[in-house]
Amino acid sequence: MRAFGPAGLSFGQCDSPVGVLGVLAGPAGVRSTGWQLSAAGAPAEPDETVSQALTQLREYFAGRRREFDLPLDLPRLAPTTSAVLRTLVDTVGYGETVTYGELARRSGTGLPARAIGSVMGANPVPILIPCHRVVASDGLGGFSGGEPGQELETKRWMLEHEGALAPRLI
Repeated sequence: MRAFGPAGLSFGQCDSPVGVLGVLAGPAGVRSTGWQLSAAGAPAEPDETVSQALTQLREYFAGRRREFDLPLDLPRLAPTTSAVLRTLVDTVGYGETVTYGELARRSGTGLPARAIGSVMGANPVPILIPCHRVVASDGLGGFSGGEPGQELETKRWMLEHEGALAPRLI
């Protein structure tokens, strides 16, 4: 049985090597993941979807999971945003990266590379939809996930964790 708070939401958190992550879900699936996420009024015990999301995130950080198998509930996304995020999930696997420009081309949306950066910044479920795998043609690019002031270090850590970026020696 699912336990939902007064707003129809369930919430949970887990520690990770890149900070404390929150997961927010409704009856249809995960709505949000993030570092500064909280949910007032959610029940003390997360529902099954949130519990499964936290388990899968822990497995990812432990190196035992490469893909996520969770229901997502993202109805507020614009069609072009959904298309770009779907293209990312479908064409860029664990340990791979793609440039903003290449993802724009693959998505077929007609969005320019700059707009792809905005789509990645609006991703409501980072890590589950791996926006950290999208990089600039001349470096890491930006990242809106992670603890404040640690966003690029978080992106770097995840890319190193997946083997898409060589670990730093120092």
